[in-house]
Amino acid sequence: MIAAVAVFSCMDALLKLLSAYYPPLQVAVLRGAASLPFTLLPVVLAGRLKELRPRRFRVHLLRGVLSVVLLGSFVYAVHELSLANAYAVFLSAPLIVAGLSVPLLGERSSAGTWAAILAGLAGVIIMLRPSSAGLFSLGALAALVGAVAYALSAIAVRVLTRTESTVSVVFWTISLMTVMATMLAAPGWVAIAARHWPWIALLGVVAAIAQHLLTHAFRLAPPSLVAPFEYTALLWGIAIDRIIWHVLPSARVLTGGGVVIASGLFLIWRESRQPWQAAAEQGRMPPQSSSTVEHAARLPKEDSP
Repeated sequence: MIAAVAVFSCMDALLKLLSAYYPPLQVAVLRGAASLPFTLLPVVLAGRLKELRPRRFRVHLLRGVLSVVLLGSFVYAVHELSLANAYAVFLSAPLIVAGLSVPLLGERSSAGTWAAILAGLAGVIIMLRPSSAGLFSLGALAALVGAVAYALSAIAVRVLTRTESTVSVVFWTISLMTVMATMLAAPGWVAIAARHWPWIALLGVVAAIAQHLLTHAFRLAPPSLVAPFEYTALLWGIAIDRIIWHVLPSARVLTGGGVVIASGLFLIWRESRQPWQAAAEQGRMPPQSSSTVEHAARLPKEDSP
């Protein structure tokens, strides 16, 4: 997940650069179309085309819709805001994932977990500023819509990886998103300048790598444990803003970001300790979770060279 966030941050910088010349949905189309060849080529070379067969097409379709909403909203947000400020709002997504994992996936959660989620959301509010101008700017609102779409998409990934291969999840998400976004972007399509094709090619490479890393991360662990690592995006956003656009976030953003990151780290620590604490109190080892059993069962087939 840490590697996925780093690569996604580089991709977001490219999206921000392209958003200065093209509408948000067209940038979403370019992101999807550019990554498809890099997604399919390893599958074809390895002779694994049969793994693309979908078993839960409705969930794939739902994730395609969510990806259109996510990318369109996020591209607009990074166009209107600095990368770090857009991340400041978007960082609420892992908190939403952790919260939604309880009712949608049936995962158990404690009072301490909910306290960490609320503290992280408070950190996001600090970064937004407690004023109507800060909370309801179009850029911030777009980032929040993207965060909700991301959270729901992450939940869908967890459901899909119970029956689908990683390449199937990645292929159908990108393909469906690209087709849907193309239909929506077609009326306002802007001709692509020749100087931007290298950017688009690079976008395809980093998007394909990041998507594979993200999908595999959610395959290996529950969303409530994996998602908090998304908070490292703020550090990447600050660095990229400084290097490319020569801007730095305010002390308010740094303070709120510190609260969010601290909440995420506490959430990871608490969730990882709870099963062992319960086992110690009962004087026995904790039972394996279903996700652990599923991963162990498929490891020799899917994860070995």
